[in-house]
Amino acid sequence: MTDGTRSHGPVADGRHTVVVGGGLAGVTTALALADAGVRVTLLEGRPRLGGLAFSFRRGDLTVDNGQHVYLRCCTAYRWFLDRIDGTALAPLQDRLDVPVLDLARPAGRRLGRLRRDALPVPLHLGRSLAAYPHLSLADRVRVGRAALALKGLDLTDPALDTQDFGSWLAAHGQSERAVEALWDLVGVATLNAVAGDASLALAAMVFKTGLLSDPGAADIGWARVPLGELHDRLARKALDSAGVRTELRARVTSVSPDGNGQWTVEVPGERLRADAVVLAVPQREAHGLLPAGALDAPERLLEIGTAPILNVHVVYDRKVLGRTFFTALGSPVQWVFDRTDASGLREGQYLAVSQSAAQDEIDTPVAVLRERYVPELERLLPPARGAEVRDFFVTRERTATFAPTPGVGRLRPGARTKASGLYLAGAWTATGWPATMESAVRSGVSAADAVLGALGRPRPQALFEFEEAA
Repeated sequence: MTDGTRSHGPVADGRHTVVVGGGLAGVTTALALADAGVRVTLLEGRPRLGGLAFSFRRGDLTVDNGQHVYLRCCTAYRWFLDRIDGTALAPLQDRLDVPVLDLARPAGRRLGRLRRDALPVPLHLGRSLAAYPHLSLADRVRVGRAALALKGLDLTDPALDTQDFGSWLAAHGQSERAVEALWDLVGVATLNAVAGDASLALAAMVFKTGLLSDPGAADIGWARVPLGELHDRLARKALDSAGVRTELRARVTSVSPDGNGQWTVEVPGERLRADAVVLAVPQREAHGLLPAGALDAPERLLEIGTAPILNVHVVYDRKVLGRTFFTALGSPVQWVFDRTDASGLREGQYLAVSQSAAQDEIDTPVAVLRERYVPELERLLPPARGAEVRDFFVTRERTATFAPTPGVGRLRPGARTKASGLYLAGAWTATGWPATMESAVRSGVSAADAVLGALGRPRPQALFEFEEAA
């Protein structure tokens, strides 16, 4: 796909589906259904698509609300990028390579790297782990043993969801240092929770899939353009090309069955009739729109907690970071990305500091955060010590993800409800993944598959190619 104009799937017939929500889950659902020949209307309350992975303007800059990354093992999101002609704009690393700076170590010995070799699993990480300077030799040996134990866990065992990852790590000989310098280094960024607060089932899924399934599974990709270019502009172009009617600023007020096997969806000024409805909105919003009897225990949706992510944005008058990103130990700073080119900055350098599991800081005033993070960046990056901070601002997502706490698995519903013709999508549904872009896209595919089955339409073969690649 290069010109964005070629047709996908057959011409839509008279069957109509309304998709409520224009985040990644909703856009995926709409594209998948349209590709199968279903007439689709997509309703989004915001003035843009993309959900919580979006961009906005700040002066001359185009700013992402937060840094989003994906891995090579995220086959559904990679399908999505290809479907909207965005793959080249969000490339993957050729090979996993994560610079890790530890301020607790003497100057000159602070940089370590987590990277892979072109060897079979688990040997692909062997040399990197053996040379990782931020763990003792004993810790490195114990990490290897824990990784093998993790690889042996059965992800279909429901008992895993009742345990927390931190306790499992402690029981398998992992020191506090090993948790900080390795397990949480990866886990906090992917789960949005520290090990002690995370479901063992979700943590095991992340580490088994990302680090222990395929040598290249954990190679990192991220957008080299603003997220809005992908999730809004290109997504809207793909929807338009597929024949989807997309309405922005269209907040749905009610969804109800009409008693004749169809559904009525109401937005201010319009009432839509549909053969099927997909609620691709956050869990609390879905709960508010569900008709009685749609789920056996709808209150469970309200029991799914949320977790915040804080992003600190710093614009310098000069270049202070010579690599595209790094992560830190011995500092409150977690992950730092260079967003200079993507933002359109023409002079100086713009760094985005992504802080997951930010419960303790999400409501901290900007002035306090500036006093905390500017000196920390100077400690991590010596060139920043003489640089002028031209802009400092903060973006906060208080409900960025669902909280991956032990027991959350039993609360996450599947795509199908008990109400014929009503379906659910969203990263919070039962995809088996934590709240990632991958989970959102997978949920959209699952919802579309359920709708197609109910409407008696075949699956488009291309829609499920990513499953074979997983």
